[in-house]
Amino acid sequence: MNEHTLSMRLERVAAHVPTGARLADIGSDHGYLPVALMRRGVIAAAVAGEVALTPFRSAERTVRENDLEQHITVRHASGLAAIEPGDAITAISICGMGGETIRDILDSGKAQLSGAERLILQPNGGEQPLRQWLMDNGYCILCEELLWENRFYYEIIVAERADSVAYTGPELYFGPLQMQARSPAFLSKWQRILREKQKTLGQFARARQALPEAKVREITQQAQWITDLLA
Repeated sequence: MNEHTLSMRLERVAAHVPTGARLADIGSDHGYLPVALMRRGVIAAAVAGEVALTPFRSAERTVRENDLEQHITVRHASGLAAIEPGDAITAISICGMGGETIRDILDSGKAQLSGAERLILQPNGGEQPLRQWLMDNGYCILCEELLWENRFYYEIIVAERADSVAYTGPELYFGPLQMQARSPAFLSKWQRILREKQKTLGQFARARQALPEAKVREITQQAQWITDLLA
């Protein structure tokens, strides 16, 4: 993968970045996403934010080698602290980290959010707490995708601010739009997870020591939701 050939996962993220957007790519790694979008003429400008020094230097190098320093600013910063008011950001992408981490980045960076930007999020697990944050903060989920790449399921969640947003427990767990679409990848993913939950509940039943009741209840509830979904 490089700025010329993105992974399938990043290609799907790229597809949700609006034409003419001013993008902030947080945790940009090598800077491949903003550079690819700029080379294709999709975006007007970008900020590539990276908290770790090695990927920060890699992103700087990718931008420099593509002669895009005038259009892409690389910043060594934590989370949304990479965004400055003058950037006039209209889209934010955060990819390839846990859903709880993405949630924490959004939550601690609320001051940098204008509420007018599109969020394009690609969590590696932890989608439920991320969707909970979006709902609690008035973001409506516009689009959801699930794809299988390199032996992993990846979810993409696209959200924008809305007047009122309310999702049920199962919608937060599965994804409101995923539940409706019921793609083959989605059904396959939840069949696999149901087997894991049933195995865990079987181990709980055989365990000699007392287990936290709340944990058992949570997993039982989730297993029931999946069973109902697949019925």
